[in-house]
Amino acid sequence: MSVTIYHNPACATSRNTLALIRATGTEPDVIHYLETPPARDALVSLIQRLGIGARDLLRQKGTPYADLGLDDESLGEEQIVDAMMAHPILINRPIVAGPNGVKLCRPSETVLSVLDRPLRSDFVKEDGEVVAANG
Repeated sequence: MSVTIYHNPACATSRNTLALIRATGTEPDVIHYLETPPARDALVSLIQRLGIGARDLLRQKGTPYADLGLDDESLGEEQIVDAMMAHPILINRPIVAGPNGVKLCRPSETVLSVLDRPLRSDFVKEDGEVVAANG
């Protein structure tokens, strides 16, 4: 099965996740979701496969979250998804779909649980933290 990452190259966690995937010898399909957002049905499917509600996938920091009033708990799933479709920056990242499921990979090493290949060697994240190959 292929691996797909919904990636934002401006995000260190997303960059680390992509590099971790590649460190297993896997070349993923990279979707720059800010440039090419998922279709609504694909986004809804990702949320369902993640096993979370749409609100749980909302990114607040550096987004129009507050300006759009998305902290209003009365907003339903459809309204949250509508906001994500209108403003893809609201979709938290990185999301990775792999042979072992779909995960929001925060922290980046979470990605290893959806891959079918282990790290080939220890991996050093951008901040210097080491992810052990046998870990």
